[in-house]
Formats: sequence, C-alpha cells, structure tokens
Amino acid sequence: MSEDPDNTGAATAEARARAVELREEKAITDERRAEEEEAKAQDAVAAAQKEESKKERKRREAEERKQAAVAEAERAREQAGPTPPESREATVSGAAVSSPGVGSEPKAAAAAGAGSRARPAPAAPRPARPVDGPEKPELYLAAAFAGAFLFARILKRIAE
Repeated sequence: MSEDPDNTGAATAEARARAVELREEKAITDERRAEEEEAKAQDAVAAAQKEESKKERKRREAEERKQAAVAEAERAREQAGPTPPESREATVSGAAVSSPGVGSEPKAAAAAGAGSRARPAPAAPRPARPVDGPEKPELYLAAAFAGAFLFARILKRIAE
C-alpha cells in the first residue's frame, strides 16, 4: 500500500493551487459586494438629499402662501377701514350660556346689589343674537345616541 510519492506531491500541489484560486475568487466577490454596498449607500444618500430638498421646497412654498395670505388680509383690513365696536356681531360665549345671570333669582340680585355699592353697576348685557342651529335631524339623533352611550358607560362603572 505504498503510494507513489510523485503522485501525492502533484495532488497536494493541485489542491493548494485550487485553494489559492478559491481564496482569490472569494476576495473578488467580497470586493464586488463592498462596491455594491457602497453604491447602495450613495444611492440612499442621494435619495435622502432629494427628499430633504423636496420637503424644504414645500416648506418654502407654504411660507410664501402664508405671507401672501397675511398680506391679502392686511390689504382687506386697510380697504375696509376701522370698524366701530357697535357693528361687530355679538358672539355667544360659554359663560353667557351657562351662567344664570344676576337677575335670574331675587336672592342673587340682592346679593349682587349689596356687594356693588362701592362700584358702579355693570351695564346691562346686550341680548345675544340667536344662534342658528343645524336643520338636520340626523345630528340630533347622533347626539342623543352618544349621550345614551355615555350614560350607559357611567351606569356600568357605578354598578361595578
């Protein structure tokens, strides 16, 4: 079972040569992958810069539209001239709607009159214009449903 020493030497040399070829191919492949990754990174940077410039352009356009609207509003105010306070429309505030007012109960009126001796009496509030409500019954139905739902949730919490 002795082998020919020349044959083993040739096989070893071929194996070594094949290993060197494989390492060379692997190095070439690694270099190509690195180049591809670098190209992808450069593409990503270019896309990010393009996106950033697009957002900057949109921001600039929005700022220009805002400035144009402000200038137009200013021109409209100048053309309209000063408005006297009596011509402004009355608005309904939450306080005016929710508070009963001084004259709603006699005790409240007496208490308000007793505390205001040092100060002049406040001017009578102007009657507010009636607020036009929507003429859509589905909105009333939706509000009733939402109220019933909230009421049911509150009762459920109380029952727990």
